[in-house]
Amino acid sequence: MRIPNLPFVKICCIASLEEARMAISAGASALGLVSAMPSGPGVIPDNLIGRIAAAVPPPLASFLLTARQDADGIIRQQRACGSTTLQLVDHVEPVELRRLRRELPGIGLVQVIHVTGPHSVEEARALEGLVDALLLDSGNPSLPVKILGGTGRTHDWGLSRKIRDAVDLPVFLAGGLNPSNVVEAVTQVRPHGLDVCSGVRTGGNLDLGKLTAFFDALGTVPAR
Repeated sequence: MRIPNLPFVKICCIASLEEARMAISAGASALGLVSAMPSGPGVIPDNLIGRIAAAVPPPLASFLLTARQDADGIIRQQRACGSTTLQLVDHVEPVELRRLRRELPGIGLVQVIHVTGPHSVEEARALEGLVDALLLDSGNPSLPVKILGGTGRTHDWGLSRKIRDAVDLPVFLAGGLNPSNVVEAVTQVRPHGLDVCSGVRTGGNLDLGKLTAFFDALGTVPAR
C-alpha cells in the first residue's frame, strides 16, 4: 500500500505480470510499460503491455511509454494496449497533443522533458495547458541514436526544482533514483511523483529488497 503523504511512485520497465504484482505489493502507485524505443532497457511487445495493463487494479495507473510522435500512431497504440496514461518520451508537437486530448478523453498525458540545460525550463512552460503532467528525465533526444530514458543517471536537480516551481503542472522526477539518493532528490525537488527503473533492479530484474529499501527510504523524507 502507498504510504500517505509521500510522492506518487511509478515503478517502470515492468516486464511481466510477476513484476507487476511485486511492484504493486511494495507500494507502487503506477506501473511503467515500455514499448519500442531507439535505445534503453525494459522494452516489451505491445501485446504483453496490454496483458499487464489489463491486470493493474484501479486506482493504480498503467503508463504506456511511447516514442511515437504522431497522434495517429499514438492513438492506435494506446487503444491496442489499454493503458490509463500515455508517457510521451520524445517531443510531440502541440497540434498532435491537442488531437490526443480530443481523441483520448480520460487518458492521462505525461510529457517527458529531458533536462539537459536551462532551456528545459522554457520547454516545460510551453506545455502548460497541453498535458496533464511533466516527467523530468536524463535522456538526450538530440543524439544520432536518441536516448529517451532508462539511463540510470541523475541530472541537475537544481534545474528540476526550477521547472517544478515554474509550471502549474504536476512534475514527476526520474533519472538515476535509488534507495540511497531518493531522500535527497525528494527534499531538493519536492516533485509530485517519482519514476524509478534501474535503481530497484538487479541484473535487469526487479529486486524486492531494493524495492523495499526504496519505499523505506521514502518514509524518512522530512515533512515539507
